[in-house]
Amino acid sequence: MKILGISLGRLNGNNDCMCKEALMGAGEMGAEVEFIHLFDLNIQHCTGCNACSAKAFSGKGNKCVINDDFEWLVDKMYDADGIIFAVPIFCEGGPGLFHTIMDRFGPRMDKATCLIGEKTAPGSIDPRYISNKICVSYISFGGSEWITRVQADCFIQSMTPQWKIIDNKFYDHSLNIMGDDTKIAEIHQVGVNMYHACKDPDHASYQSEPGVCPHCHGREFYFAENGDVVCNQCGIAGRMEITENGPRFVYDEEKQVPIAHDVLSGKFAHMEDIGRMLGAQMEFKKTDTYKTRLKKYKDFISASKPER
Repeated sequence: MKILGISLGRLNGNNDCMCKEALMGAGEMGAEVEFIHLFDLNIQHCTGCNACSAKAFSGKGNKCVINDDFEWLVDKMYDADGIIFAVPIFCEGGPGLFHTIMDRFGPRMDKATCLIGEKTAPGSIDPRYISNKICVSYISFGGSEWITRVQADCFIQSMTPQWKIIDNKFYDHSLNIMGDDTKIAEIHQVGVNMYHACKDPDHASYQSEPGVCPHCHGREFYFAENGDVVCNQCGIAGRMEITENGPRFVYDEEKQVPIAHDVLSGKFAHMEDIGRMLGAQMEFKKTDTYKTRLKKYKDFISASKPER
């Protein structure tokens, strides 16, 4: 069993150290462990070129065209049975580099994209991207109470490849966490939990404090004008009830779960929606209206750049 720890914090800072604490927990149970400090890698931003998904849908694999260390990182991730991220909290959510990892994963590593690519050309997609049973945990650290978006950011990262979340923990006011024996013990347990999850991933379950959404444990919701309440993580729509035990999110499970963002049927529904929009866009680009308007905007102003 291989457990990979990935830290996005300062060198030898709280994130590095607490990621290693979780790895110690997994290692003491018998797992092989490996640690990556993500800032040691050259990871470029996604440009949105869509080459990865275009290649997948045309049966040409799904490799990214950017030449950096991301392929090395992907191989490390998919060679592991479990992954533990240590994530610093920037302005309530994950930092820019974490969002870059999210962007580089999707749509390329999306399970639905990979399945479509493999169906189009058998053998064109790395089988690890389709058949893996990777478990993942996130431990996030903030300096104050500004921590409310980070769990959703972490969920979205796992949603694309359909990894199973075991822990999604956050710690506010945590600058001195290395002096808190109770919290260190909790983080050590994250590694133990990961070991047990990877032994039987099919039956592994969420180990952190339950959230408000029964489906994905989300705590963020969008209140629509029509009265619907939508979970910002899984996209399930329902209503919110306030009870003496706290908020209760209620929804039609039979209708909503099949179109949730983190289930395969929901991903395929999303792909069909995107496909319709791309088809309409391709037709629009053939029109004189599009060509005239594009020329107008291109001719109006050029982008400013620093001198090189």
